[in-house]
Amino acid sequence: MTSRAAVLAEALPYIQKYSHKTVVVKYGGAAMEKAGLREAVIDDVILLALVGIRIVLVHGGGPEINALLGRLGKEPRFVDGLRYTDGETMEVVQMTLCGTVNKNLVSSVIRRGGHAVGLSGLDGGLFLAERRRGDADYGLVGDIRKTDPKPVRMALENGYIPIVSTVAQGIDADTAYNINADTAAAELSAALGAEKLILLTDVPGLLRDKDDPSTLIHEVKLSEIPALARDGVVSKGMLPKVDCCLNALRCGVKSATILDGRTPHSLLMEMLTDEGVGTQIIGG
Repeated sequence: MTSRAAVLAEALPYIQKYSHKTVVVKYGGAAMEKAGLREAVIDDVILLALVGIRIVLVHGGGPEINALLGRLGKEPRFVDGLRYTDGETMEVVQMTLCGTVNKNLVSSVIRRGGHAVGLSGLDGGLFLAERRRGDADYGLVGDIRKTDPKPVRMALENGYIPIVSTVAQGIDADTAYNINADTAAAELSAALGAEKLILLTDVPGLLRDKDDPSTLIHEVKLSEIPALARDGVVSKGMLPKVDCCLNALRCGVKSATILDGRTPHSLLMEMLTDEGVGTQIIGG
């Protein structure tokens, strides 16, 4: 058997496993910023959709927001890792995420032969949120209180890849809210009853030794996460991502994967090969 035939044969059981199942992919980081990686992700998404997997793409757009703020002479500000979002910044966030970034992604999918439709959390009441409260002031940063996945389901049922920007409708004030993209992807995966949540990141996954990629943990059970946190394997910027995965699993999502978006075609390798290339978190 040739190597190409072997690859196709290896993919078959995974195509059968995920066919007609929903997979939510949070798209951001280097995979979104670098042209070659961006094209590889789009091609992967189109291929997965063509073999019958119901792919939903949830995206951020931090660099694009920063760029527009810079042109307006406004310095980005972050509080506890979240973008401080005053009224003027919220206008930029909504304009950038729901407009430029979302529609460019839709255009990229269509240009490369796929079928896509752009949505935001404002459309059809997809994401309803309240202002985040706490010791710090985050401005117009929201916490999702309700997710209505009907607009996404309608797109999937009509053969489209839904591409979702993470702006929510306020239910406690007449405003839109800025929502963390990892959180939005986890909430949407739970609401859809997704088979899998994938967070594309700029790290290989969970590493036992943060300086040694060969120590990648390929699979971990939900019950093992507290010990990994105590050992420092789950720490700093990885903590909120793992929390999103755990929340999705507790709400019925079958598995969640933290995946290195800097590796071309990492989505295909994770979804359709025996070994995968990220850290998969499962129940148990």
